[in-house]
Amino acid sequence: MSEMLYCEGCGAILQTTDQTKAGFIPSSALETGNRICQRCFRIKHYNEVIPIQMDEDEFLEILHSIGQTDNFVVQIVDLFDIDGTLISGLPRFIGHNPFILVANKIDLFPKSVKYEKIKHWLRKYVNEHGLFPEEIFLISAEKNIGLKEVIHYLEKEKGNRDVFVVGATNVGKSSFINQVIQILKGKQSHIELTTSRYPGTTLNVVRIPFIDGKDIIDTPGIVNHKRFSEWVGPKTLKAILPNKTVKPKVYQLAGEQTLFWGGLARIDQVGKTRNNFVCYLANGISIHRTKRENADEIYQKHLGELLKPPTIEEAKQLPPFAKHDFRFTGRNKVDIVISGLGWVAVDGEPTNIEVYVPKGISVHLRDALI
Repeated sequence: MSEMLYCEGCGAILQTTDQTKAGFIPSSALETGNRICQRCFRIKHYNEVIPIQMDEDEFLEILHSIGQTDNFVVQIVDLFDIDGTLISGLPRFIGHNPFILVANKIDLFPKSVKYEKIKHWLRKYVNEHGLFPEEIFLISAEKNIGLKEVIHYLEKEKGNRDVFVVGATNVGKSSFINQVIQILKGKQSHIELTTSRYPGTTLNVVRIPFIDGKDIIDTPGIVNHKRFSEWVGPKTLKAILPNKTVKPKVYQLAGEQTLFWGGLARIDQVGKTRNNFVCYLANGISIHRTKRENADEIYQKHLGELLKPPTIEEAKQLPPFAKHDFRFTGRNKVDIVISGLGWVAVDGEPTNIEVYVPKGISVHLRDALI
């Protein structure tokens, strides 16, 4: 190809020579005027992803370029995995450019949740992590909740700037942009970014005409290797990513008990105490309660069967469990967060809690979100 062409779905440079590299398109498809690479075609029509190895330095280079010009930035975070998708070092990349925080997947939260309380909690949390956005929005790109408010704000505040959309992998950046473009241009827009449940769908910057002659720009997702989504296979990934309102599961434990989240996590109550454990995770993940003294045996015998996901085959691809110790003081309800999987809210009497997850997955304590 003499002229450099780009995939309209993921932004990769189109090429017809190497199927293992980003942007491959069969010559026959290119001759028909198609501008979608084979990988995007398979994602859209068959929900099948072809792994592509990307150099993380390329991601960082793209982010650094944002700070070298006058832009407006939208950072997308996943409300169900705030800690795993928040880019606390964002100011290093975007310089003095203003940014807003758009928290996606509010539709996963129970209907009783008050939006203003979530926004207040979120602002306090991101401030503690060194981020001071101009505004915070709660949205659902999937359900088209809150998008018009974001558009109205950008129309008023972005000025004569392009809008860069940044975030970790799988937070919904492309879905957000697709919804925004559809709202602004209706069915007339022929451009649709490739979206999927798989991390790393967008491979390069994708520029789309926006408002006032400027562009809205999709960027590749930043990889956070401490999240479950970066470790598990397609079957388990589908199971752990919630796609409908999460139903909290409440367990009243009376001492020395264990909760298994499938075969992916084990949560031990250590001591003869009384505590409430409220679990927020995908509805399809089974929770199994047992006596702590029986937990090792149950894990060995029933991983991949009673305790699933993952399947036995997928479990073999994960690192062995590592233990994380926490002390719950009993003064305030807290969340124990397992990045990319969910969290458990704990209250009741002071107790020790041990959490076992595959080595490398982030587990930490925070003030209760709900």
